[in-house]
Amino acid sequence: MRDDFHRALEALVEDLADMCGRASTLVNAASAALLEGDAAAAEAVAFDLKRLTRLGNAVHERAYSMLALQAPVARDLRAVVAALYIAADADRMGGLASNVARTARRRYPDLLIPDDVYDLFDEMASTAVEMADLAQSTVRSRDPGLARRVCDGDGRMNDLHRELFARLMSPQWQHGPMVAADLVLLGRFYERFADHAVEIARRVHFQVTGRQLTDGGDGAQPTAQVPG
Repeated sequence: MRDDFHRALEALVEDLADMCGRASTLVNAASAALLEGDAAAAEAVAFDLKRLTRLGNAVHERAYSMLALQAPVARDLRAVVAALYIAADADRMGGLASNVARTARRRYPDLLIPDDVYDLFDEMASTAVEMADLAQSTVRSRDPGLARRVCDGDGRMNDLHRELFARLMSPQWQHGPMVAADLVLLGRFYERFADHAVEIARRVHFQVTGRQLTDGGDGAQPTAQVPG
């Protein structure tokens, strides 16, 4: 019986890693729509988001079934409960990527991003993809070191977000308040995407070590230990 449970748990972990990988694909496509005006990429985002959500729903159903029928305890209980939250975070990452694509589509055939902030959004996009890929590897490997690297990426994203505000508020800004409002919203989408990747990393770190990962990713604070 326990062998069956652990096989089911491993399958659940693999689906969670797949969800993180799909979130990476979504934000990459959404960023192509935003930065390159790729209409086909924007259309693909809507389709792929539905597939991600369906997988998330299936993960939730299986996790709840494992809780009800297997009554896991200690480390196994942490893993199943973490799966519920990780699936929700990965699904939300897909939703935020979809928001980026929808915002980009409103300006077609024109590009929304002015040249003087293009570099920031290009780096936000690459950081988001890297963080989602690291989250996928963290879920699959259960490596606390990878979890800390996800948090490092969040620091970069926050720095980019602050720089975006500085440029939008600069006297040199010449693109008006409407464009600025769209850019603030887009920056927020990327920032929240990164936040959800960090939440995934923190849940894996706690699941494996029983310790909470700090905001800076450079250490861990002890929490009440769960046996097993």
